[in-house]
This record gives sequence, structure tokens and C-alpha cells, in this order.
Amino acid sequence: MSKVIDFQTDPSKYRHWKIEYNGPIANLVMDVDENGGLFEGYELKLNSYDLGVDIELNDVVQRMRFEHPEVKVVVIKSGKDKVFCAGANIRMLGSAEHSHKVNFCKFTNETRNTFEAAELDSGQNYIAAIKGACAGGGYELALACNHIMLTDDSTSAVGLPEVPLLAVLPGTGGLTRVTDKRKVRRDRADIFCSMEEGIKGKRAKEWRLVDEVVANSKFDEAVVNRAQEFANNSQKANILGGISIGPLSRHIIDDAVSYDLIEVELDRPGRKVTISLKGPEEDAPADMTEFQAQGDQAYMFKLARELEDAILHLRSNENQLGLWLFRTQGDPKKFLAHEAMLSDNADHWLANEVQQYWKRTLKRLDVTSRSLAALVEHGSCFVGVLAEILFSVDRTYMMENEFDGDSRSMASITLTDANFGGYPMGNALTRLHTRFLAEPEHVESLKCFIGTAVEAEEANKLGLVTVILDDIDWEDEVRIFIEERVSFSPDAMTGMEANLRFAGPETMETRIFGRLTAWQNWIFNRPNAVGKDGALQRYGTGVRGEYNMERV
Repeated sequence: MSKVIDFQTDPSKYRHWKIEYNGPIANLVMDVDENGGLFEGYELKLNSYDLGVDIELNDVVQRMRFEHPEVKVVVIKSGKDKVFCAGANIRMLGSAEHSHKVNFCKFTNETRNTFEAAELDSGQNYIAAIKGACAGGGYELALACNHIMLTDDSTSAVGLPEVPLLAVLPGTGGLTRVTDKRKVRRDRADIFCSMEEGIKGKRAKEWRLVDEVVANSKFDEAVVNRAQEFANNSQKANILGGISIGPLSRHIIDDAVSYDLIEVELDRPGRKVTISLKGPEEDAPADMTEFQAQGDQAYMFKLARELEDAILHLRSNENQLGLWLFRTQGDPKKFLAHEAMLSDNADHWLANEVQQYWKRTLKRLDVTSRSLAALVEHGSCFVGVLAEILFSVDRTYMMENEFDGDSRSMASITLTDANFGGYPMGNALTRLHTRFLAEPEHVESLKCFIGTAVEAEEANKLGLVTVILDDIDWEDEVRIFIEERVSFSPDAMTGMEANLRFAGPETMETRIFGRLTAWQNWIFNRPNAVGKDGALQRYGTGVRGEYNMERV
């Protein structure tokens, strides 16, 4: 699987999803093209999916926020007879490189988290309307919805059969959502996750695996009525007219990826990436009317889209480059004005959606299995949401005092209201609260610096950076850090960073990603699953996997 994976798509290119808009209700139909796999060597039978199917789903979910803000309810259903979704394609999993499997699981988790949070973030409810078999990742797709409806017939059932069939775990939060979200009793969950055939009808409802079970003859009508009921009870305002989202301007060459606002430099011999974000050149829009008229070219929206695409591209296509360095250049005051346009109009649907987009993009950064560092150089614009990058990364280095021959403005960091609640992490805390977990009073004291350009010595005292360096030490100290970091074991780095980044309380989201990083990563490497006689390799042959029965 060496082809470049492109996370950009649009409705004209969809092969696996169909969507019908009817005012406040959208019907999202999963109708996977069996011959439309992202790679060769497998067919996407029974509405099974690979990364390509989920890239389309992610695009649908994002576009629905911006192009169709009138939508209040989304009904996910199947376009196939007798099957809702069979989950992730087993042939794909059996043949994929380990890194692809892990990146695939991470991306599908993020996509499901996005529509699971749609009610809180955007006032959109998701209903899963299940007819037919709904297994593995198919049930995980339903679990992320707000409401699950199951038809009561001989073929419709929900199940998580990964353990008995494949010797792996559900990879998209299935175990966690069953216990933490659906609150299924642990003994019943134990039975449920040990069954190949799944659970049907009234038993599924009794065990809290679904919200309602409806006779097959009345199912379609019941789904329509439930969707209308949710729409009628929605508190979301009636919004007329969204904005169109066009393709990003992106150029990929051997050692760089270029966007309009971001430059990505690839240093393969040095095993590192430098991601440079540009501050705005134009003044902020005068009001939200002008902002909406700019559409997908509005600076704050465009920058978030480009950053998200860069993160996804590097994750899946450049997994030998283990260290990402973030830097910015631009006018902090201009950036402050652009961000203020959003924060001052947070009750406007589009300002809200752009802010939610930034929240999701920063979360992608938090869970990226790479070493992350930031360089606060002279001329930088780490302001507000861009300052969040400094609190996402593992270490931050900042220039102190003037540098010989450098005429740029002094390096500074500017906090805004956004740093104190606008962009929470998966642990439901801000990055500042996570950084200063033992000192919540210090976070409160930092509010005194909102809007102030904090230079190196003060930033160091306030704990906003890791190290400050003058002209004499900057080049050598940063070089030594880079050389050391890329020399460490990638496996150890992934484990260490994932442990350290999410201090504080656990949430369903942190448990899902923590288990993905640790347990699924390990299990997907074990011969019982992926060996020549393992369950993934023997699936479909009629012969069960051959297991090493040692309990470790």
C-alpha cells in the first residue's frame, strides 16, 4: 500500500455514499461500491468499508456543517438488502501494513467522534436506521449516532464479533461506547462481545444495545416519524443558505507539500517535518456578512482546512518522518483581529462552525503518533488558536532577545479568550488546564495577559514555553534536540507521548484513543491475529485461526 492517500474529495467523486436533503432532514445512504476499494486485492462486499469509504463519510459530515446548516437530523441507512454494514473489510485488514491499519482506525474514530459531537457542536442529531446485519465497525458506526433503531426481523442484528472471529478488538470505540455510552451491564457486554451472530430484536433493546425495535412492516414509517420528531424538537435555529467548499490549493513534490497558507518541508534524511503557517496578509472582514461572502477563502476557515489536510497527509503518507516542527510567521495584531471576528460573533452559525472545525483539527494533532515541537521565532504569530499548537506539542523552544542580523519583530505569544475554553482537548480540559494540572489558579492568573504580546523571559516565567534560547545557543540547542529525538525508538516515543499528552480525568474519548494506541496497536501485531495461521489471514476459509494460547 504505497500509493499516496488523498483525503480531499467532493460529492461528484463519491462512490460509496448517497445523500438526500429534505429541509431539516438528511438521509445518508451507505451503498458501498464493491469494486471501489482504495487499494487492489479485495472487494468491499456487504457494505464493508476501507479508508476510502470513510474519507467520503468524513467529507459528507464536514460539508453538512457548512454547505447545509439547515440540517437538524441525519438518518444513516443502508442501500443494500439484508445488510446495514459488515464493518471494516477483513481482506483489507489482512493485507494492509500495520501502520495503515492503525492510521485507518484512528481516522475512523475521529470521523465517528465528529458526528457523535454534532448535536452539541452544531445542533444536528444522527439516527441509525438498521435493517439487516450490523456487525463490527458497522455497529460502531451506529453506536456513534444519538439514536439507534433496529428492525425486528430474522436477519437484522447488532454485533461486535471481532474477538471470536478475528482475534482483534473493535477498533472504533465499540467496547468503550457499549459500556460508557450505552451503559450495558458488563456481564451482558461480555456475552455480546464474545458472540459471532450478534443480538436481535427485543433482546437488543432490553440490553440497551439499541434504543428502539420496530416491526419490519412499520420500520420505514417509524424512521420518518422519529426523524421528524427530532427535527421538530430541535433547538437549532432555522438557517437558510450555507457556503460552498471547493478543493484546496495543494502541490506535492518530493520534499515539500505547499498550500496557500502552509508550507510543509520534508527532511527525509533527518526524519523530520517543518510545518510553517502564515499569518493573514489582509485585514479581517468588517462583519460576518463579509466573512460569509468570502466563503471557503475566509482566512480562519482556509487555514484550518489546510492544517487538517496537512496533518492527515503526513500521518498516512510520511510515517518515517517522526518529528514535526511547527513555526508561524505573520503579524500578531492582524491574526488577533481575524480571530476576534469569530469570537465576537460566536452566536453566528458560521463563526461557530469554523471554531468547531479548529477544535476538531487541534484534536487531530493531539492524537497524532509523532513527536511534536514548536519553534517560537522572531516574526511569529502564535496568537489565540495558533498558541494552542504550543500547548499541544511535546516541547516548545522560543527565541530570547535580538538575534544578530534578524530584523523581524521580537518573538512573542499572545493569549486570547479562546485559550481558556474555546478548544477543549479530548479529556474535556483546555490545553492550559492540562498543562498546569496541579495549578488551576495559575491558569486563572494567565487571563490577566489576554491580548498582551508576551516575550521570551515572561513566557518562560509563566510556563508557556519549555526553553528560551538566545542568539548564541539557539541553533546548537535546537539541533541537538532534533537529533536526539529522531534517534529514539518510534514505538517508545508513541507510547510515551500518548501517555503524557492526556493528563487529568479520563473521558470516553481519551479511553477510546488510549486503548487504540496501546491495546489495538499491540494486538494487531500478534501472530494470533496477523500471522500466517492467524484469524485475519484465515477469515473466510472455514478454518479457524491457530492461536498461541499463552496468556501474557
